[in-house]
Amino acid sequence: MTRLGFVLTAILGLASIMAPAPVAAQDAAGVTGAGEAIFSAGATLSGLSLSGLTLGQGVSFAQDGSATGQFQAVLYGTSLLGARQAVTVEGEVRNGFAVGLGSATFSGTATVDMGDGTPPLPGVPFTVTASTGSLGLILGATALPTAAVTAGSITIE
Repeated sequence: MTRLGFVLTAILGLASIMAPAPVAAQDAAGVTGAGEAIFSAGATLSGLSLSGLTLGQGVSFAQDGSATGQFQAVLYGTSLLGARQAVTVEGEVRNGFAVGLGSATFSGTATVDMGDGTPPLPGVPFTVTASTGSLGLILGATALPTAAVTAGSITIE
């Protein structure tokens, strides 16, 4: 081995010994859950009178405010003509944060299928505020009333 090779090997060896050990990752914050919830009277979306929803979510929060995960919901309602209708929301989460263990807020964009035969709407912004017993949802410019969880659970870590 040449003198230069020996010196470089020694420097790299010392650097690896003296480098700080990786810091253990902090517990990841997030929201998981699946369940059913009911809306109070007067909940509407695009003329559809909503009664309740089913939901599924799995979201992990980073310390910088970014988040990754999925949010799915099916909103159940009745059209102006009296027909039962199911609106499907499939969202990709991009941002979010937890407030202690009591609630969390996350947002992203979703594809919304109104369930009436019209093409699904991609890129609809959404925001969810979740707690262990309730779920608030904003779709586009429509803020729906908070829905009370009646079955299943929402866990915030």
